[in-house]
Amino acid sequence: MSALTECPTSTRTRDPQALLNAVQPHIRHLTVNVFDSGMTIWDREVALLLRDEVMVRDLVERILGNAVMYLTASMEHPEVHLGVGKVVDIGVHQIILDTPVYFAFCALYNNGAYKHHAPFIQRRNDGMVLRTAAFLRSIGFHPDEELWARDGANCSPCDTQVPDSH
Repeated sequence: MSALTECPTSTRTRDPQALLNAVQPHIRHLTVNVFDSGMTIWDREVALLLRDEVMVRDLVERILGNAVMYLTASMEHPEVHLGVGKVVDIGVHQIILDTPVYFAFCALYNNGAYKHHAPFIQRRNDGMVLRTAAFLRSIGFHPDEELWARDGANCSPCDTQVPDSH
């Protein structure tokens, strides 16, 4: 007898909270640090952003959700040039800095390969942020238009042309 389970990487789920929480079984490093609060992974990242970025929860959740969309899309579609602005990048950095969670995220959504974050120095001003939001919509996500429009033309300087970087 075989069991069919839903894969969180499929297009069936585009909920950023569900996508982030799905990494929990894949966390292999510093598990006590990650699991000691008893929180979901989503709530953990929200709490860390609230602790470090001094924002209100609603804004933190919006930023984190859009960061999850971006990271997921960059891993599912390495052939597409994507980028975020300063606001959404706050959430991207939160996930990357929580390395046990980010390693698990890469394990689940990047076929087990670590996806590097190696930004350029200069910010780009070519509309990449708005094109990324449009791409996210095209693959079933619902990006927060206000957050993406905020930085519209000013993209964080990521090099997504390198296959293992975003």
